[in-house]
Amino acid sequence: MGRRSERLSKQGMLAGEAGEGDVIQVVSRAFDVLRCFEGHESRLGNLEISNRCGLPRSTVSRLTHTLTRMGQLVYLPRDQKYRIGPSAVAMSTSMMKGLQLRNLIRQRLQDVADQLPGTVGFVIPDRFHLVYFEYARSASALGLYEVTGSRIAMASTAAGHAYTAALDPVVGDALVAEIEREMPDAAKLLKPRIEGNRQFLREHGYVVACGLWSPHINGLAVPMWSPQYQTVVAVTIGLLSAMYDEKRLHEEVAPAMIELGRAIGSLLESAEGDLFNNRLERKAIPVTAQNNNKVMNSGGMNELEAGTRRARSARSVRARDGRR
Repeated sequence: MGRRSERLSKQGMLAGEAGEGDVIQVVSRAFDVLRCFEGHESRLGNLEISNRCGLPRSTVSRLTHTLTRMGQLVYLPRDQKYRIGPSAVAMSTSMMKGLQLRNLIRQRLQDVADQLPGTVGFVIPDRFHLVYFEYARSASALGLYEVTGSRIAMASTAAGHAYTAALDPVVGDALVAEIEREMPDAAKLLKPRIEGNRQFLREHGYVVACGLWSPHINGLAVPMWSPQYQTVVAVTIGLLSAMYDEKRLHEEVAPAMIELGRAIGSLLESAEGDLFNNRLERKAIPVTAQNNNKVMNSGGMNELEAGTRRARSARSVRARDGRR
């Protein structure tokens, strides 16, 4: 593997690490423009995109012109705005070949949602946010509503704290520094907790965040390594703090979420190489609560640390992963 490939394997989507001068800014900015088209904001003008991206309007104008020529955006003359174009839709549609994996993941999430009155999600990273790849919700869930494609802040959620804690410390610190430069208020929630999160993850296999996103919501998340995306991903749950204080999170929620992490990890591992071939078998992987919340080797070494010496598995929680 070449030197640049090794850096990419370690850094993943962390584009702004200090000392790296080979990031093509125009490509990064083009993706920043495309990220603006989410949720209900499906039609945006250059000024709106400029305000969202923090880029000069002249730069945005050149980028939207290029993206329109490429088919990534389409221009709507009547509104004088842009929306996502056919080429971008075609690219995203190719991901639907992994629909069977997504269905299996959703079933495992629903297993936990049927036990606990909250919203359970499987999230993947996107710069300073995490995106719900799949989710499930208890019929009695209150106070937290997320859907597939929803973006949540990395700095103020249990999933974000678990994700950053699971990264190699050098990579995690660089990401926190980048968040601090771009979103200083958000970094104030994450930076003071990262060392404690790392230690807790090593010892227990999960991370909690109580009242950060909302004083009414407490969260818990379990990170794991995804061979498909070569990054840390996470399963997470949000519950009403009035019903589940931190003690109940540790005692009642953590065992089920750790088992869910193992189940999802097994699916990711078995799907490696078959994610786009739609050949996954429907394996029954029960989600049952266990009393032991720690995920350690018999020798007392965390599996991520041991994983630096052997092939990585996605089966269980991994803290301090050297890759993104």
